[in-house]
Amino acid sequence: MLEDLFKVVKFRAENDTHSDKKSKVSIPRDLLFKCPRCSNTMFMDDFVGASKVCASCGYHARLTAQERLDLTIDKDTFEEYDANMTSKNPIQFDGYEKKIADLQAKTGLRDAVITGECRIRNKHCVIAVMDSHFMMASMGSVVGEKLTRAFERATEKNLPVVVFAASGGARMQEGIVSLMQMAKTSAAVARHSDKGLLYITVLTDPTTGGVTASFASLGDIIIAEPKVLIGFAGRRVIEDTIRQRLPDDFQSAEFLLEHGFVDMIVPRKNLRRTISRLIRLHTKEASR
Repeated sequence: MLEDLFKVVKFRAENDTHSDKKSKVSIPRDLLFKCPRCSNTMFMDDFVGASKVCASCGYHARLTAQERLDLTIDKDTFEEYDANMTSKNPIQFDGYEKKIADLQAKTGLRDAVITGECRIRNKHCVIAVMDSHFMMASMGSVVGEKLTRAFERATEKNLPVVVFAASGGARMQEGIVSLMQMAKTSAAVARHSDKGLLYITVLTDPTTGGVTASFASLGDIIIAEPKVLIGFAGRRVIEDTIRQRLPDDFQSAEFLLEHGFVDMIVPRKNLRRTISRLIRLHTKEASR
């Protein structure tokens, strides 16, 4: 990696000494990562090796669903649910089907959430991971249906549920159908809870809109990654409505922890261990 960078610098220096040879040389785009929060630069391999967390300011970059699964679950224990479920176009929104097809080809996902059974440090559970790279993980009919089925299967099998939430809210291209998912997922969570089973929510960047207003806020234990955005409406909308300026840290994980909405803030490197401990402490496996 360093060798590649030095070759680029050497090549540029050699060409700068020859006025008749003006070659344009640039550092490969995927060689370095520049933090959008503190502007610190680090080698991409180091950044990825640190689970995409900035070494300078602790910025937690967004992960794909597969990256999140790789960091969280035990190897070779994942059994996916409803892998081939895909969205229709319930309100005939112009261009929606093409957008879905393009994103499926680009991301390798069928929609914005992956669900299934797994083990986390040998603790058996149902897991759901939302992926912001697919339409900002907006909640349409497929996201709502997959989450509902995941909770129903967990209820049948007496398993805890772990949901990694990340969303821009309800999916406008599905209109009222997307809003109906709020009630459907919340009802499934309630049935799971009525059976005395554990539900852990992990809020990642960003978690907003109808997702925050439904299943993402219903966890028995609500965890957030550091400094992530969590809220319902946007800052500007709220300020225009109440005619007041909001605090600078409003809708941050730290603000919500201070005001009792979030139970704990856990850095990414500690999430796997924390989740497994919570499952052990709050399920029947603790007595075995």
